Amino acid sequence: MTDAAPGQTIGPFFHHALAYPGDSELVPFGAAGSVVLHGHVYDGAGTPVPDAMIEIRQADAEGVVPAVEGSLRRRGAAFTGWGRCCTDTSGRYWFSTVEPGGATPFFAVTVFARGLLDRLFTRIYLPDGADTVDGLVAEREADGRLRFDIHLQGENETVFFSFPRHRS
Repeated sequence: MTDAAPGQTIGPFFHHALAYPGDSELVPFGAAGSVVLHGHVYDGAGTPVPDAMIEIRQADAEGVVPAVEGSLRRRGAAFTGWGRCCTDTSGRYWFSTVEPGGATPFFAVTVFARGLLDRLFTRIYLPDGADTVDGLVAEREADGRLRFDIHLQGENETVFFSFPRHRS
């Protein structure tokens, strides 16, 4: 009789498999009209999560949702409205993008992190937008950057949305 086989490790391995150069630059960093959207991802104890992955999808500055497919090549590619960023060792993420336009501009956000059986969905609204949802508004910093921290659990837990196709 043989010994039992060890359990199979299933990941996630976001930092090794899904990141690619320029993934968080929807527009080149520092380009005219660009803005930095950044923040940290925290767990329920308030500890930064160093291996989460954040994806955003958004309209362009005129409020038009791009109808082009997401691109793994950023340099010279059209604005796709989609980006991905893995958190660093301090739980920080950032995107170089444009502020979305439209009546109620927002970033649609998907969060992947260890311990989650499925992704989480939320939104980030612009601080000067109308009809925003409490707790989902980015803070505009003195230098114009937008900051939004994501709390997976706890007293400051971010508001996450549930969609019928994604209920477990």
